[in-house]
Amino acid sequence: MTRRATWLLPAGLLLFAAILASQGVVTVLETLALAKWGLLLVALFHLLPLVIDAAAIQVLLDASAARRTRLTALLARWVGETANSVMPAGQIGGPVFMVRHLIQRGVLARQAVAAITVSTTFQTLAQLLFALIGVLLLASRASRSATDALAVPLLIGGGLLALLLALFYRLQRRGLFARLARLIARLSGRVDRSRLIDRADAIDRAIDDTHARVGRIAATFLLSFAGWLVGTGEVYWMLGFLGHPVSWSDALLLESLGQAVRGAAFAIPGALGVQEGGYLLLAPLVGLPSQVALALSLGKRVREIVWAVPGLAWWLRVEQVWRRRPASVASSEQDAASTDRSAHPAALQQHFL
Repeated sequence: MTRRATWLLPAGLLLFAAILASQGVVTVLETLALAKWGLLLVALFHLLPLVIDAAAIQVLLDASAARRTRLTALLARWVGETANSVMPAGQIGGPVFMVRHLIQRGVLARQAVAAITVSTTFQTLAQLLFALIGVLLLASRASRSATDALAVPLLIGGGLLALLLALFYRLQRRGLFARLARLIARLSGRVDRSRLIDRADAIDRAIDDTHARVGRIAATFLLSFAGWLVGTGEVYWMLGFLGHPVSWSDALLLESLGQAVRGAAFAIPGALGVQEGGYLLLAPLVGLPSQVALALSLGKRVREIVWAVPGLAWWLRVEQVWRRRPASVASSEQDAASTDRSAHPAALQQHFL
């Protein structure tokens, strides 16, 4: 656990507990219990946006990058979402573990890093567009005071995120990993880091090649945006099971702005407390009682657990198999590295993961 997570996680837990206590824990849990088996159905529905998000990664992978590329991308996306849900690194850990899983499934390191870096960039861009739709819906139905109280901070936060995203994109096109490698080399003193720099240069070339494929870039963006839109069904069905059905536009407002609030708290593991507080603020806009808003947030937590528990088990199993590779397999990987030194999986994991 990082030093930052040692205080962000307890802070999130305290905020989470305080919000539940303020609305009555028993009342909120009784409201959540109204969904019954609907909680499981909503969790199963989540497979659809998960598959769409995996497709957004798959289109950036070469057909020869790994066997069964579609399944490889789906498993990587599942592992990344599990890491985002349960790891103390928050939303930052997901992309790292997706890269690691792709490498373990046979994707070259430079291709794995390029695919996840680029797909994450355009998924974030799609989320910004999705959040903007929510802001427009808010402005069209809320009072001026409510709009100022919610839309203005969201627009400011979205603008800052857009600037950071533009900076991240700019750095990608100007040799982000090579710059990092050279910085590490300077800080290492006399230690030879030439191989690390070679690998970083290869990653940057792979990222440039990926960005140059305009058709695939458009596909990953559209698929990511479709994934956000389809995810609205989770809120729509959950509220129906809770006995407070809403229109699709109301569900879209809640999902888009709720995800924006959660995204702003990316450093807090699971956005604990922040997600619940966001739904409390948004609930009056669609006529939801506060306990229903919290039950909706807890329903999302249940969905996360339903997917994260087997995801964590699968992840740990893959790690065990990876670490127990026969010496002959490790030797063959070293031989392959002699012909492609810039993309050796173990080396990339050592220096970047």
